[in-house]
Amino acid sequence: MSSRDVILGRVRRALADVRDDEPPYERAVRREYQREHGARTAEENVTLLAENLADYRALVHRCTEGELAAKIAELLAERGARTVVVPMGLDAGWLAESAAEQVPDRAEDTPYDLDQVDSVVTGCAVAVAETGTLVLDGGPDQGRRRITLVPDHHICVVRVPEQVVSSVPHALERLDPVRPSTWISGPSATSDIELDRVEGVHGPRTLEVVLVNGRDEPDVLA
Repeated sequence: MSSRDVILGRVRRALADVRDDEPPYERAVRREYQREHGARTAEENVTLLAENLADYRALVHRCTEGELAAKIAELLAERGARTVVVPMGLDAGWLAESAAEQVPDRAEDTPYDLDQVDSVVTGCAVAVAETGTLVLDGGPDQGRRRITLVPDHHICVVRVPEQVVSSVPHALERLDPVRPSTWISGPSATSDIELDRVEGVHGPRTLEVVLVNGRDEPDVLA
């Protein structure tokens, strides 16, 4: 008997007492919980996201669409980044002004290969204001999960206000449950029993978030 047979056998035994007419999961589980805390405008959600990201020690920047390439180039230069990982579907214009060597996201790259790269630039799937969380789902402008876990410096671009939602339930409604998702709240960090915080343990030590206003005019929230 294979491991697969053993696992499937256990599943069948666990489901043996489930009636054929039992309500499906999506109807059996009541979802009357609070979906968000207070009513906020789209602009207020963006402000709350920025505040919570900063509270988690992410570095938050704001710019317009027309300023984005210059802002990314500036952040990479300040970091001294010589190389940057680029997802296959990232807008080429985002890195048009950067002098860093662009390293494509390739399936054959090992963690060791990625550890030699200075930075990574990605988009995101959605951002959650109440928790200060960025969600990546492996979309074309985000690439494979590992490219945002190994390099020490991650620049994540969030389009505001369209990619910002107020709460986790609203974020889940936008995500495809079959896609791999990475939820990021600030740079990677952990604390020991004495609450000494150490950053960069299981992901980037530095997270920079660029909130991009789609209009080529100054961000009223800046």
